[in-house]
Amino acid sequence: MLIIKNSHTNPYFNLAAEEYLLKNFDEDIFTLWRNENAIIVGKHQNTLAEINLEHVQANGVNVVRRLSGGGAVFHDLGNINFTFISNAKEGADIKIDFKFFTMPIIEVLKQLDINAEFSGRNDLLIDGQKFSGNAEHIYHQKKRTLHHGTLLFASEIADLSAALKVNPLKFHDKAVKSFRSRVTNISSHLKTPMSVSEFYELVIDYMSKRYEDVRFYDYSKKDIEAIQNLVDTKYKTWDWNFGYSPKYAFQKMIKTEGGNIEIYMNVEKGLIENIKFHGDFFNLKDVEDLETALIGCRHSHEEIGKVLAGIEVGDYINKTNREELLAGMF
Repeated sequence: MLIIKNSHTNPYFNLAAEEYLLKNFDEDIFTLWRNENAIIVGKHQNTLAEINLEHVQANGVNVVRRLSGGGAVFHDLGNINFTFISNAKEGADIKIDFKFFTMPIIEVLKQLDINAEFSGRNDLLIDGQKFSGNAEHIYHQKKRTLHHGTLLFASEIADLSAALKVNPLKFHDKAVKSFRSRVTNISSHLKTPMSVSEFYELVIDYMSKRYEDVRFYDYSKKDIEAIQNLVDTKYKTWDWNFGYSPKYAFQKMIKTEGGNIEIYMNVEKGLIENIKFHGDFFNLKDVEDLETALIGCRHSHEEIGKVLAGIEVGDYINKTNREELLAGMF
């Protein structure tokens, strides 16, 4: 088994690194890594329905889609992520097995006199509170399983809640929804205080002794270049992080000086298929022309902002400005 102590904290790099290791290596791998503030959404989720966009934008939180399914999670430097990449045993089929890959984490915590347990489909709990969410992805071409999970060690729980707080009435879709559990930090249950770095090293040390034929590996220059290319062409793109979202309908009502405005839109592959503005507002010009101008536009602040920059919104919705309308579309 290769063990990689990944010191990179850029979430786009780290998610790309997982795919690179999964598809380009043949060995079993264990790696620990941390991310700067980021929301990591599941492969089959509607990104905008999972994030508090205003909080994300105001606080510079990165948003990245991962290879695996499951729900959205918040990462910060108080959270450690672990990844197992494992080959199917000779003659056996690959399968989803959360308990198998999380057992080593439970064993580590037992050494610290913390009684953690596997619960439900893919969570680890301490005293009924979640500290680890897990997800898996199968790479059928090479019969390899990627299992990754979070380890909330000293995360800012308030930031986690704020970043993932979304109004459920705005989005209607068939995308996978996240379930918010009561969460806790591992550090709150330690008998003796320990830093994030010390816990990181403890996990690495345990894994190096638990498995046979362990070899520590550092990313080569070639590895880093290949991973960065994957960042640039996939993991940092709007098409992957937002456009990949399943088809969804969006609705919201806003109040402006001009009256109540109800906004309805259907979005597919991140593009506005159709949009309607209803309400008790007055208008100088036909609001259908405004709607037509937005069809085919990405459902993103930047792209809609560009369209509205060339339009006098108040002509279509009296006493309403571009900023108010733009904010209402998210």
